[in-house]
Amino acid sequence: MIYFDRIEVVNMLVPLAVVEIVRNYTADYDKTLIFNKIHHELNQFCSVHTLQEVYIELFDIIDENLKTALQKDLNCMAPGLTIQAVRVTKPKIPESIRRNFELMEAEKTRLLITAQTQKVVEKEAETERKKAIIEAQKMAQVAQIHFQQKVMEKETEKKISEIEDSAYLARERAKADAEFYTAAKSAEANKVKLTTEYLELMKYQAIAANSKIYFGQDIPNMFVEGTNSPPKLPNAEPDWFKGKPEGQ
Repeated sequence: MIYFDRIEVVNMLVPLAVVEIVRNYTADYDKTLIFNKIHHELNQFCSVHTLQEVYIELFDIIDENLKTALQKDLNCMAPGLTIQAVRVTKPKIPESIRRNFELMEAEKTRLLITAQTQKVVEKEAETERKKAIIEAQKMAQVAQIHFQQKVMEKETEKKISEIEDSAYLARERAKADAEFYTAAKSAEANKVKLTTEYLELMKYQAIAANSKIYFGQDIPNMFVEGTNSPPKLPNAEPDWFKGKPEGQ
């Protein structure tokens, strides 16, 4: 058995329905139409629900349930009389059962706390895992960027080297072409310039540049030594070149 110490019902009667309702149900209409019905409606509710549902799980809807049930009958029996509010106090139950409910609620609360703690731990682990994945992805992206930078640097160095090699080859080719052109033109000039008369002139210029000259027997007999020395006859030395210019 459970006991409800107090049940409050607030009702309102519209003026146009006062005469009809008082004539049918006397001035104590609220006792007949409302208060006497509360016991019945509350028994109906409790009979189809367990003690745990009435005391704990469904206690918050008892007020609304009573209001709906009372208003449904009033709409048929006394139009103009409306239920404004219903307030039901917490029922009293045997002490042993109450302690059991308290223990059950405490255990349920502990289980809920454990479950919530587990969810928090799982959430934190999931967050750490996602952070690790994001960090790994970031590091991979950074490494890829560095790798691409190194590849680009190597490609740039390769291109610069190719450009420098091309420029060097072009310079060397231009230099060789210039030298070849100079040699060719010099050879052409020498071919034109090296006539018999020119060679003869160069011969005497070379002779004049020497300070001491010896001539053999097959060459005109002539000996020259300095500008102030008297001429001398050649001795019995060979006909090839006997002396060297002074200072050589």
